[in-house]
Amino acid sequence: MAAPAREAMARWFLCLILVSSPLGRVLANMEGDALYSLKQNLNDPNNVLQSWDATLVNPCTWFHVTCNSDNNVIRVDLGNAQLSGVLVPQLGQLANLQYLELYSNNISGTIPSELGNLTNLVSLDLYLNNFTGVIPNSLGRLTKLRFLRLNNNTLSGQIPISLTNIIALQVLDLSDNKLSGEVPANGSFAQFTPISFRNNDQLCGPNAQKACPNSPPLSPPPPFVSPPPPSGKGSVSSTGAIAGGVAAGAALLFAAPAIGFAWWRRRKPQEYFVDVPAEEDPEVHLGQLKRFSLRELQVATDNFSNKNILGRGGFGKVYKGRLADGSLVAVKRLKEERTPGGELQFQTEVEMISMAVHRNLLRLRGFCMTPTERLLVYPYMANGSVASCLRERQQSEPPLDWSIRPRVALGAARGLSYLHDHCDPKIIHRDVKAANILLDEEYEAVVGDFGLAKLMDYKDTHVTTAVRGTIGHIAPEYLSTGKSSEKTDVFGYGIMLLELITGQRAFDLARLANDDDVMLLDWVKGLLRDKKLDMLVDPELQNNYPEAEVESLIQVALLCTRGTPLERPKMSEVVRMLEGDGLAEKWEEWQKVEVVHEEFVQPNRDEWIVDSTDNLHPVELSGPR
Repeated sequence: MAAPAREAMARWFLCLILVSSPLGRVLANMEGDALYSLKQNLNDPNNVLQSWDATLVNPCTWFHVTCNSDNNVIRVDLGNAQLSGVLVPQLGQLANLQYLELYSNNISGTIPSELGNLTNLVSLDLYLNNFTGVIPNSLGRLTKLRFLRLNNNTLSGQIPISLTNIIALQVLDLSDNKLSGEVPANGSFAQFTPISFRNNDQLCGPNAQKACPNSPPLSPPPPFVSPPPPSGKGSVSSTGAIAGGVAAGAALLFAAPAIGFAWWRRRKPQEYFVDVPAEEDPEVHLGQLKRFSLRELQVATDNFSNKNILGRGGFGKVYKGRLADGSLVAVKRLKEERTPGGELQFQTEVEMISMAVHRNLLRLRGFCMTPTERLLVYPYMANGSVASCLRERQQSEPPLDWSIRPRVALGAARGLSYLHDHCDPKIIHRDVKAANILLDEEYEAVVGDFGLAKLMDYKDTHVTTAVRGTIGHIAPEYLSTGKSSEKTDVFGYGIMLLELITGQRAFDLARLANDDDVMLLDWVKGLLRDKKLDMLVDPELQNNYPEAEVESLIQVALLCTRGTPLERPKMSEVVRMLEGDGLAEKWEEWQKVEVVHEEFVQPNRDEWIVDSTDNLHPVELSGPR
């Protein structure tokens, strides 16, 4: 063998050895190696970490790991996964990590001081574990930290004074540990109440409501002073008031059984609710969100009466309600079962949703949380959903005018683009469909139900990859792998566009009666193949629509529903195409690719097929009228 050939072969073997070795993995992706080290030190009875494969140096393909556009790990979600074992110092190598969620497991050992290297960390949730040792002083370097929950462990020692320097800190819970010493009362700690430090018997200071040794006793709370009598006739008035109170109490005592029995006889057979105080963290600052009591929402919805149901779906039922101030709301009652320790995580995820503010996103008005109930309160959308306007309107109501439909398409695209590109962390909807695009008084499109997929998985994070969605809207790669991305939303959006154009359901068994496809996408492709485009547009419009606009929306829909995720446009690109920028180029580029594809797959066919509507010219696409 020639010398150059031997040298090349030697280099090849060296590369192979490096890539196959731990050193090679570190060189290729230090973050993947750090997470794999964590896996090796954890016991995983439910195989939550099964996808964490050492041969895959890029951890962005692993379940429960979220990466940004640069393939840097920004989130690790392993709450409620029944993991045990210890954490590893290598976690400090995840330099871009923003969220580390390991709550409600059985992890033991000490908290690695290397976590102080995670200077981009926003949330550190280690509560409900078996951690021992001290709180690392290095955590004071996490200047972006907003949520720090170390409660319900066995941590000991003093609270590091360095933590008071974290100005961004909004939520702190160190309760139910074995901490000792004086609670700092300066810096960011000044805002926190004793509930953040409760059940640490050796803590002292004002926030612990216990005086420290060799310190002056704490000032007692001011005594309660009863208000003076309303007039100078103090003794007479007091005596009369007491007598009146006794009489009223006696009357109520005898009347209560009769009132209760009458109410029991008249009540309807409905579900029973108990408004139990929630295990909440009062330090969570939820901006303009209002925290409703369960009783308020019971009254608003007539005890969640069936007559007030606006809709139902995979996340639960939605009820129309009227609050005490007269305003109309939509109350979504989530149907998942609750688990201990989930309240704080629920509040965090609610805050995440509330931070997504855009004119084309449904604004979260408030929430209600008890150990048995989770409810979200939204503004009432006067014109319902796109699906209801297309298919559930009364005969006396006019159909959804075409002039509204392109506006709806653009508004929904803008809302989804905001979720994907401007939220941190990004929010993937996972159930984009006409039923989740709502219309306000001006028929402006408002994307609803975003963020609920993550919110509903807070109690059992090891199943976050379970497919959530609606038949006919689910992207093929999501259905087969359970792995969602922005491109799964793009696919669902494309199907929603076809709903908007045709008025048809995404999945409809009734189409079998005419030997048509039950899937809307296949039905549309069949019409394009047979050049029956006059049958494609919603017949309710009675041909009252501009052909050019219909053509453009169909083109966008077909680009969004391409079979391979990488071939689909981003939602930001969809927005630009709907605004008239770049659609013609994208469509022409796609046609060329499809022509080559068809010639390669079926070179002997005399005519093109329309599995992807290749070779469609504008006139053919808009069709005869």
